[in-house]
Amino acid sequence: MDIGVPREIKVLEGRVALVPAAVADLCRLGHTVFVEAGAGQASGYADAAYTQAGARVVEDAAELYARSRLVVKVKEPVAADLEHLTARHLVFSYLHLAALPELTRQLQVIGLTAIGFETVAVDRQLPLLAPMSDIAGRLSVQIGSNLLHRPQGGKGLLLGGLPGVERGRVVVLGAGVAGGNAARVAAALGAEVTVFDRNRDKLAEMRALGDNVTGLHSYGESIAEAVQGADLLVGAILIPGQKATHLVSEAMVKTMQPGSVIVDIAVDQGGCIETTRPTDYSQPTFERYGVTHFGVTNMPGAVPRSASQALSAAILPWLGRLCTPEWREDPVLLGAVNVEAGKVVHPALRA
Repeated sequence: MDIGVPREIKVLEGRVALVPAAVADLCRLGHTVFVEAGAGQASGYADAAYTQAGARVVEDAAELYARSRLVVKVKEPVAADLEHLTARHLVFSYLHLAALPELTRQLQVIGLTAIGFETVAVDRQLPLLAPMSDIAGRLSVQIGSNLLHRPQGGKGLLLGGLPGVERGRVVVLGAGVAGGNAARVAAALGAEVTVFDRNRDKLAEMRALGDNVTGLHSYGESIAEAVQGADLLVGAILIPGQKATHLVSEAMVKTMQPGSVIVDIAVDQGGCIETTRPTDYSQPTFERYGVTHFGVTNMPGAVPRSASQALSAAILPWLGRLCTPEWREDPVLLGAVNVEAGKVVHPALRA
């Protein structure tokens, strides 16, 4: 199989889909891997490392797409990528098409096959989304804690507090991988943490983090009460393949104290907080009703070295399956196809 790894061109996206060690494994299996020059630079991987791993480094995107059949990238194709994609391509990346209807239409017009990392599901788990959810959950509290600082426009609060000082209050919507990691970091800092979910086992897991963590069922009234007192609100709701549901309304956000912070991890699926909109790392925040909103759609791109290593390890086994003519016999991969031959095929996108 001819595999292409393009340089990511989304704003300040530093990740690369495959690290050199993964490329070496693919080359040993007889595959040809093309890597666009500079693709791994922001993650700390020079072109020479890819050459040593057996890849063929090509100068630009046009050559890479022309020589590749299977394109493996991190984020969804943007305008400059779409110029090079054709019906013969198989794209394997994060897509999040539920929140991107125009991109969905463009991929249909091209007629290619696109498989989303986030729709690869095994026993109701999402193995290719999980490592980035791990990172995004942890980053949400690190970033939110910083945004609470006065120079960043926050209320001037030390999230974990200290002796003689009140603890900050963190509210997390969702106790899955991202929300669970957000709760763990916030709890470790010493904040008062309230986590909402509908799964009792997950709530029990959150309570076990410590006496400063409370797990509650996602009743609308309970969420509204918690949001009003939150210093940091983290949205981490996920319905695989579908657009996120707004659990926090604009009216709820209006009740938050000035200088509070919202980090909506679910923004790449449309966001679970009504006032959220997508941003990028060039202008990551905006203010609504005195509340700082962080809506970056590629949060793990801030730590590309760590994120690239985690992502590459997760996708490599699945990539090996995609490189075989029998990949359509794999029900997991077949079920992860989002669009193909001009049609939207994933059930969540057709809903």
